[in-house]
Amino acid sequence: MPEHADTHIGTRMREIRKRRGLSQSDLSGAAGVSLSLIRKLEQGQLHTTRMETAHKLARAMRVHTSQLLDRDDVQHPEPSEPWLPLRQAVEAPAVEPDEEPTIAGVQALLPAIRKSYFANRLAELSTLLGPALRDADALGDSRPARTLRAHLLQIAGSALTQVREFDAAESALRRALDDAPDRIRGAAVVTTWSWLLVRQGRLAEARTLATRWADDTEPRISRATPEELAAWGWLLLQASAACLRDNRRGEAADMMRLAQSVSILTGRELPRGQDRLTTWGPATVGYKAAERYVVLDQPDRVVAMARRGKGSQKASTEYWRHRLDVAKAHTLLRQYTEAVDTLSGIQEQAPEWLTSQRYAQDILADVIGRRRTLTPQMRDLADALSVPV
Repeated sequence: MPEHADTHIGTRMREIRKRRGLSQSDLSGAAGVSLSLIRKLEQGQLHTTRMETAHKLARAMRVHTSQLLDRDDVQHPEPSEPWLPLRQAVEAPAVEPDEEPTIAGVQALLPAIRKSYFANRLAELSTLLGPALRDADALGDSRPARTLRAHLLQIAGSALTQVREFDAAESALRRALDDAPDRIRGAAVVTTWSWLLVRQGRLAEARTLATRWADDTEPRISRATPEELAAWGWLLLQASAACLRDNRRGEAADMMRLAQSVSILTGRELPRGQDRLTTWGPATVGYKAAERYVVLDQPDRVVAMARRGKGSQKASTEYWRHRLDVAKAHTLLRQYTEAVDTLSGIQEQAPEWLTSQRYAQDILADVIGRRRTLTPQMRDLADALSVPV
């Protein structure tokens, strides 16, 4: 390990500090280094610093030390305003609260947080999650504290992924996996993380992560609990999705068949309960199977599956994602009226969730691009989704 950081540390530190919403004074206090050192590094008056100091700075900003030391040409977009408080709660250093929080006190916030998450009231969720995460950060490292913090961070990672705040989402999920107290919670976090990677197009990483965890988590079937089956099954689904998009169709099909077998072993559709963020069972796996046919350009099979499964699991996020697949299938079949009706149905019941979905915008843009005139229903959707007409 080199003794000194390279000459890019000051520039990189300033970029990350600003993304975290920290002043130089904030960083100085959190890292335990002098304010004058931070100023000299950022102004280029110092080009090197001890590895120990670099590590302290990185830990305070919750990044890997290598992110300070290595050149990075990736552009990081500024966070959108509604999500800035949640990003800061995930990424900024922990601060001492005015009053010492308790595990019971933070747990009491969970029902409202989960209700907002599952109702797709994402702006409200951001408002609730930020303070809860800051309190959870102060709870220490006992098993109950880690369990609670991992759950909150997984919710944050999932919500931030939905609104395309990918950098913050990954920070949340890294921390959640760090705090996960057991393999089942770890598998749940990895399921969300692999979905994030797929949305970013990092397919090899998503496939490797989900497959490795599926292999490690595979239970002994004869005595597996429903929760163990659900955790394993979701990893198989995520591995299948990544393989399919990475043009590994054989592997994807094998993983999907195994996931379907696991859902049959489960025997019923498991609700989210108090801990999981997803349902699990034959209906959920059916939605993911339909998604597979969108990728394989077999839209008629998606529509047929939707008609057979009409009415099931309408309250779940998995269901709304499935309905977007149905709208896409109608578009591929040039059934534009049906596609718009499907989007309107989602808007009626999950409007805030729909507006955060790039997939929905792309579907509607495709419909509009193929129409000479637009109906009032199409114009209303275009306004809601900010799609130009």
